[in-house]
Amino acid sequence: MTPSSPASTATPGTSGTLATPGTFAPSRVDVAGVATAVIDTGTPAGAAGPPVLLLHGSGPGVTATANWRPVIPAVSADRRVIAPDQLGFGGTATGEPTTYGRVAWTDHALALLDTLEIGAVDVIGNSMGGAIALSMAAARPGAVRRIVLMGSMGVAMALPYGLNAVWGYTPGVEQMRQVIGLFAHNRKLITDELVQLRYQASLDRPVRDSWAAMFPEPRQRWVDDLALSGAELTAISSPVLMVHGRDDRVVPWRDSSAQLLDLLPYSRLHVLSGCGHWTMIEKTAEFLAVVQPFLGAEPGSRTEVKG
Repeated sequence: MTPSSPASTATPGTSGTLATPGTFAPSRVDVAGVATAVIDTGTPAGAAGPPVLLLHGSGPGVTATANWRPVIPAVSADRRVIAPDQLGFGGTATGEPTTYGRVAWTDHALALLDTLEIGAVDVIGNSMGGAIALSMAAARPGAVRRIVLMGSMGVAMALPYGLNAVWGYTPGVEQMRQVIGLFAHNRKLITDELVQLRYQASLDRPVRDSWAAMFPEPRQRWVDDLALSGAELTAISSPVLMVHGRDDRVVPWRDSSAQLLDLLPYSRLHVLSGCGHWTMIEKTAEFLAVVQPFLGAEPGSRTEVKG
């Protein structure tokens, strides 16, 4: 779960080396002047639908690999999968002064599509990544066919206690154990190995310095920054599936997904009991059981009806 060194390079306008399903070595891609770590794997576009873009959340030490390893093999079996480390995270972090926030992360994601010459994608966004998925659809509707949100932000709400604790992380083994304890409802997932892996990832100097600059207090402003307006949300025409853990303490479902369900015109919500913020890790089979049929639905089908 630590950031990986790039295994190959790609130049603007190319997709780099398309890895075989089950491999997750990121390539280094120049995205509008930003050296970006990107997993590019699976089946070439056109086989079973557009590429699937995976956008990770905002936890300390996070990478695309750490977030998406459990689901990439299944999703990439018949789809091309693109999973970047977002600005300031993992192999894309530089530690240099950078403006973060919804606009910067959205622009970076859209620039990645331009760099890889991808016209449209399905997007799966986790937490902060969900807010960016919605923001992409608002900024460039034609670029986003379908959206899956997991424990997503993106709507106005008070700063949750758990999210405040996550964003307030300072490097330390016990501090990382507390953060992972907030993410996972299943206590068996909170192993010493996992804590050490994420802790070590958070110590990488560029990652550490970028993290320190990303969510300073008062942190409510960063929740507000990631929130789309009601007008933006009601204008999103992409079908949206929300998957949320009932026991999520980082982004409680009643604060976020319940609101989004009322605002997104073509949306539905699937709540998983006995599950925290890490839906795709704690309930991988259940997650894939609802996500894959949704992504595989025929164009124009209304699998997205509220319910």
